Amino acid sequence: MSEKGYIISKPVKPTVKEEELALLRKELTNVREEVISSPYIKEALKVLPTGGYRSAIGCYWNAVVDDLRKKVFHRSIDLFNKEVSPKKTIKTYEDFQDYVTDYDLIDGAYRIGVIGWEAKRMLHQARETRNIFDGHPSSSDPNIFKVLDMITDCNKYVLSQEYPAPIIDIDKYLSVMDGPKFEKNAAAIDMAFSDLPNVYKYELANKFYASYLHDSSSAELKSNIQLCFPILWEILDKEQRLQIGKRVDSEIIAGDKTKIERAVEFILLAPNGLRYVSSSTRRMVFEPAIKALEDSLDQWAEEGKAVKYLERLGTIIPDELKTRYVSSLVMTYIGYNGYSYNWSRTDFYSDSAAPVIKRIFSRFDDGLTDVFLDVIKSNEAVFSRVIKPQKLARLRELAIILENRHSTRKDITDSLATIIDVEKTEDLIKIIRS
Repeated sequence: MSEKGYIISKPVKPTVKEEELALLRKELTNVREEVISSPYIKEALKVLPTGGYRSAIGCYWNAVVDDLRKKVFHRSIDLFNKEVSPKKTIKTYEDFQDYVTDYDLIDGAYRIGVIGWEAKRMLHQARETRNIFDGHPSSSDPNIFKVLDMITDCNKYVLSQEYPAPIIDIDKYLSVMDGPKFEKNAAAIDMAFSDLPNVYKYELANKFYASYLHDSSSAELKSNIQLCFPILWEILDKEQRLQIGKRVDSEIIAGDKTKIERAVEFILLAPNGLRYVSSSTRRMVFEPAIKALEDSLDQWAEEGKAVKYLERLGTIIPDELKTRYVSSLVMTYIGYNGYSYNWSRTDFYSDSAAPVIKRIFSRFDDGLTDVFLDVIKSNEAVFSRVIKPQKLARLRELAIILENRHSTRKDITDSLATIIDVEKTEDLIKIIRS
């Protein structure tokens, strides 16, 4: 006591062993630089040396909650509201305190991609640690190891982690797509889409569809959708793709010709998009496309256009159309023998269609290969052309493409080998005539 009677407080001696403090200080450096200045972290540093473990746990948890809230705002508060559905729409930081529990904050942060699955599980454990030891003073005293475990997890999964990439505002993004300022960079588009949670991917895909079919959509917006939708399609899951396919099916049933054409055009923007529509829709799309090639036989420019469109459709062909499909491709590729006053050649075929047909054949499965072999045996028009050596050579080119697929079926490999082997030409002719 001083001469004037005032009590002079003595410096509080640390109640934590020096080696334990060293561990704590070391762990407290495993955070982002800006987090070190957090008032919650500073408070934790004050109480830890004196053994104030309960207070330290509470302070550290407050730092985690604060960081998660800020990251949610940075990521997308709109998406957080959609995922969590709080009692009141969260618009400000303060709204979190009144309307979002720590449990919902963690789950919501996980759903919108602020934290991962493992982080969610470990943060719920840390939340329970805080509830037990800081929320219930009558609980047993936490020891240094309990505090250190919690701090380590909080640092690893939250306080050391950088802010996540912000999610695009879909409506604003579509607005930009409808103008000259849109960045037509595939890498940038992929980056914007890849980080979207499923709920946003689903919403964006459906808005693309609706915009593409809408009468008032500008040519510029449709052009940008043609660029963007195939990129988005690659990261949609099966259910989302099927949902878009069902919308196309519904459009066809509705009977509006203009919208049907746009819906089909839209699904064809996606690689193998027709895989996700009904068989009746595929039949409606493929039948006129095949007929167009049949009707344009030996009209080289028209053959080229028809074959390129068939390539866009993919190879998910209705069974009842496969024979016509393969026959028309074979006839187009083989071409015909003739003469011309302008050219010295006698071997005629569409130069624009030929490379496309090669690509189509390279995607054949065993089922379409079977159809190819049947066409050779049963199609008299094919036989009338391949009887000529030049045309038989072109047939062999298609067989070589199919052989390079390396089918595991011996009957297929044997039949293709017979077609390809020049020394077995007579055997091949017998097979065709049989």
